Amino acid sequence: MKFHQCVLQDTPGNQSENKVWKWHIQDPASQRLTWNKPPKSVLVIKKIRDASLLLPFKELCVFLTEMKDLIVYVENKVLEDPAISDDENFGTITKKFCTFRDDLDDISNRIDFIICLGGDGTLLYASSLFQESVPPVMAFHLGSLGFLTPFKFDTYQSQVTQIIDGNAAIVLRSRLKVRVLKENCDKKARVDEKCIVLTNGDIESSRKAVEYQVLNEVVVDRGPSSYLSNVDLFLDGHLITTVQGDGVIVSTPTGSTAYAVAAGASMIHPNVPAIMITPICPHSLSFRPIVVPAGVELKIMLSRDARNTAWVSFDGRKRQEICHGDSITITTSCFPVPSICFRDPVNDWFESLAQCLHWNVRKKQNHISSEDEEF
Repeated sequence: MKFHQCVLQDTPGNQSENKVWKWHIQDPASQRLTWNKPPKSVLVIKKIRDASLLLPFKELCVFLTEMKDLIVYVENKVLEDPAISDDENFGTITKKFCTFRDDLDDISNRIDFIICLGGDGTLLYASSLFQESVPPVMAFHLGSLGFLTPFKFDTYQSQVTQIIDGNAAIVLRSRLKVRVLKENCDKKARVDEKCIVLTNGDIESSRKAVEYQVLNEVVVDRGPSSYLSNVDLFLDGHLITTVQGDGVIVSTPTGSTAYAVAAGASMIHPNVPAIMITPICPHSLSFRPIVVPAGVELKIMLSRDARNTAWVSFDGRKRQEICHGDSITITTSCFPVPSICFRDPVNDWFESLAQCLHWNVRKKQNHISSEDEEF
């Protein structure tokens, strides 16, 4: 993604000393969805165990298969819902589906675009299914908050048709590439993500590294312990601070409006290339949230004198314990999530701030007339 460019331009007079550098910042609204060839397959993600989504899900699937002649991918556990499996009328449609299991099947090269039905969690789940390139995601607001789901289902047919025709703006939501290195791994522990095992010849001292792609945030906290969390934070190999408090949040700009904003961080537009570091209830009056460039490498480890272990989670999932000697390395991923916009990245973001978080909502101050000013 190109964020800006610097161009040498001539000023009036056409003299070498009159040449100046002009910065041209890319307009976020200029990012458009374009297809190299018409899309043929779509992954439909539905929030599980939500009866209110059954009718929209069925309507959408009929439209995609019958009207648009698309290959529809659906997760097995969605079709295991009795309200779907026992529907004989819908059975003719489900027979045309391609099904998969998220922990067994790799669908990364089979999907042209994704449609999410539910809340923000469905978009996070869609991100977790793709550890490398992510297809464009169209998210319908059928959940509770809906900060990341700009589309309303009332006019889904015309909206989906526009996406298939390539008539839409997109925002590239950066992700974090997280590598958790365990100093002393339990050999029997089940690892269901991309995993690399590093050994030095001694099986008992094998070190296991697990990688995750994170859309919102990495949270390191004190877990069930009553002691303060005590973790060291490194930036590009240099120790920058020790976090003493309930924990620390490392988030993307997309995640800045999630847990981070509740912990006092600023809200950052998804087009800004940055990583946010936000302490959780720090035992310090001067530890404020900070923003660092997207290109840095962060590492989090337990301090040597920490009284207890720490716990880490990734977009609220895969929670695990961090012990002495373990490390968490965080960089900006090369694989963002292309999120399809309802209008454009800027308008959609401010609309979500106003509608979902009620940003800067207050009663308007009354006008003062000239007569009132005399008093």
